[in-house]
Amino acid sequence: MDIKKLSDDILSETEKIIVGKTDCIRKVIMAVLSGGHVLLNDLPGVGKTTLVKTLSKATGCDYRRIQFVSDMLPSDIIGMNIFNQKSGDFELRKGPVMTNILLADEINRAIPRTQSALLEAMEEHQITIDGNTFPLPSPFIVLATENPVEAESTFHLPVAQMDRFLISLSIGYPGQEEEIRMLKIVGDEIPFESVRAVSDSNMIIQAQRECRKVHVSDAINSYIVKITNGTRNDPRLRMGASPRASRALYQASKAWAAMNGRSFVTPDDVKDIVYDVLVHRMTLEESAEFSGLTVRQVLSQILDNIEASISAKDEVNA
Repeated sequence: MDIKKLSDDILSETEKIIVGKTDCIRKVIMAVLSGGHVLLNDLPGVGKTTLVKTLSKATGCDYRRIQFVSDMLPSDIIGMNIFNQKSGDFELRKGPVMTNILLADEINRAIPRTQSALLEAMEEHQITIDGNTFPLPSPFIVLATENPVEAESTFHLPVAQMDRFLISLSIGYPGQEEEIRMLKIVGDEIPFESVRAVSDSNMIIQAQRECRKVHVSDAINSYIVKITNGTRNDPRLRMGASPRASRALYQASKAWAAMNGRSFVTPDDVKDIVYDVLVHRMTLEESAEFSGLTVRQVLSQILDNIEASISAKDEVNA
């Protein structure tokens, strides 16, 4: 399978609706090909929900949307057993989590108990209802949106849940020319019917398998671990990147390399995605935060102090 062509086709279809956000779209595609989850942390109205819906149509995968609210219960997500008076038995009603692409819209509006209902699904690809375990469809990807502006009626995502997102992205406002193009395309209504499915769930599963075959040399593995270890030993950080973060960077780098038409990972692949994979997993010490530093700035300085001395032989020698 040609992963580059598949990702380019998905990108082309998605850009029929989402204008001027090529890098962001490609990184969401990378997460899908890695089998990882995405947190879209951005201002209201910049197209987060539209991006997810458009991408689901382009990939040809089953899609469900959950609008998170403060009174939502875990059973609203995973489902429950309901007593049928006619039959005298309990019937299982599975929740919207039983899908390929799940849009968890404004996930931080739900209480922590409800947010945690996604933890098992995101990590184990299964749900448990009344002691019975049910596998989720494959592929299963959570694309969650978060409202970072409003403090009222919102709840911070637990650290354990943040660590389960492969990447965290911000779409951002469009440029002036991009916004003019956007008005021409979606000014009256969003033409979702113009988006063509260029794959299906089976093709995505196959693509994920192909991405796992991308070669990662010992030197690249060492480079990844040096980065994550650097975040753990930096005194400006209260919490650095976990071993799960190392795995995420490893997996995402393979998909990114495949999307760029290569069968091996380079240091540039790691550098291209390292901020998206690591920043949301790290927290500053109070003193560093008060001094005006950001996690991104600290990570940038850590990267500057790590040399990626990797030869072409290291990259391709399987």
